[in-house]
Amino acid sequence: MADDKTLRGPQDSSRVALGEDYEVTYWSKKFGVSRDKLAEAVKAVGNGADAVEEYLKR
Repeated sequence: MADDKTLRGPQDSSRVALGEDYEVTYWSKKFGVSRDKLAEAVKAVGNGADAVEEYLKR
């Protein structure tokens, strides 16, 4: 049976990685935002999860 990556969280929970679909899905759901909004936040403040979360709360 294949490893279902959709059931995983991120490999590094302190970083928002946009390179893997399952990680984008995880972070989008966690923060309650679209993929585009998540990408915008990472572009604006970097990929640190705390910084992204603060940016999205504004």
